[in-house]
Amino acid sequence: MQNLKNSIPGVAHKLRLSAVLQEISGLLETVDNRLRAQAAAFDPALVGYIEYICESPGKRLRASLALLSGAATGRITSEHIDLGTIVELIHLASLVHDDIMDRAQMRRGRPTPHAKWGPEVSVLLGDALFAHALKLCTNYDSTHLARRIATASTEVCQGEIIQTQRQFDLNLTIDEYCKIIRMKTAALFAVSAELGAFLSNASPEVCEALRSYGESLGIAYQMYDDCLDLIGHDDAAGKTLGTDLEKGKLTLPVLLYLQRVSGTERDSAYAAILHGTFEQRMLLIEELHASGAFRDALKVLREHLVKAGESLRVLNDSSYKKSLTALAALLENSVAEMISDSEYTLETQKTNYANRHKVAG
Repeated sequence: MQNLKNSIPGVAHKLRLSAVLQEISGLLETVDNRLRAQAAAFDPALVGYIEYICESPGKRLRASLALLSGAATGRITSEHIDLGTIVELIHLASLVHDDIMDRAQMRRGRPTPHAKWGPEVSVLLGDALFAHALKLCTNYDSTHLARRIATASTEVCQGEIIQTQRQFDLNLTIDEYCKIIRMKTAALFAVSAELGAFLSNASPEVCEALRSYGESLGIAYQMYDDCLDLIGHDDAAGKTLGTDLEKGKLTLPVLLYLQRVSGTERDSAYAAILHGTFEQRMLLIEELHASGAFRDALKVLREHLVKAGESLRVLNDSSYKKSLTALAALLENSVAEMISDSEYTLETQKTNYANRHKVAG
């Protein structure tokens, strides 16, 4: 449809977490307060910077996993709140660095630290948050927790480095993509769920099952986020379509599409990825829809969520186990809804375009 307006209207989409996380809403508020309080641990010259970063609105999914896993296997203590604070600090540090690499101006409706203070200050702020989070780990009696968090943090950084190395790499395979997101996103999900159970004195078998749950959920979440980048849009957040494509990050729908095309279709896709205009990238997104690549990405995501659900079989029934199960279901339903809405929006646009030109003719 070369005569179409060369953009795919994104669909407004937000993960509706409030109902799923109702059981721990008060605890998450405590984690938020603890995050904001961390600014006091820094030199007065840095307090304003740290407060700005820590007050950033977010889903707090990693803290949620720590709290739900802890509650599903025992009793929540202040140590679980500390764990939630630590994993969220590490996540915030990684976002500060991500925004520097992407030269992002907005995140969650606010200017990024990179936009406000430049890359030099921002990279050091990210480093300071990482270091502070690891320092908080030393408050635990067990060195196991500090080792596991340090290992996960290292994986996150390595995953980001490998993703940067493979930008614009048309030879990237789906297995390699999954390895990258397992490291850069799922590692922190996994350790949050694992250590939540560990702090509740769960058995090694249960801790491992929850680690597996967190990893599978984290992989699925990154796949959701990758679809969101292509077909989701939130004006309040200043988010634009195809940012990953523009940066040369080949995500699951794109990789699935490249597997099934050849000849001129593949050449056009390569051109859009390597040096395409915004309009060419939007036309590629339209082709992803037409080929069924988004629907196939949903199937892959579901496989990981099924694995996540199987990992929860070790838990006794409780409202917290239900919340962990519901979290996976919400993610699956959200992706399916987002894809359906985007397909409907695109078809409506085509129909409206055809009707306008029919009238004009």
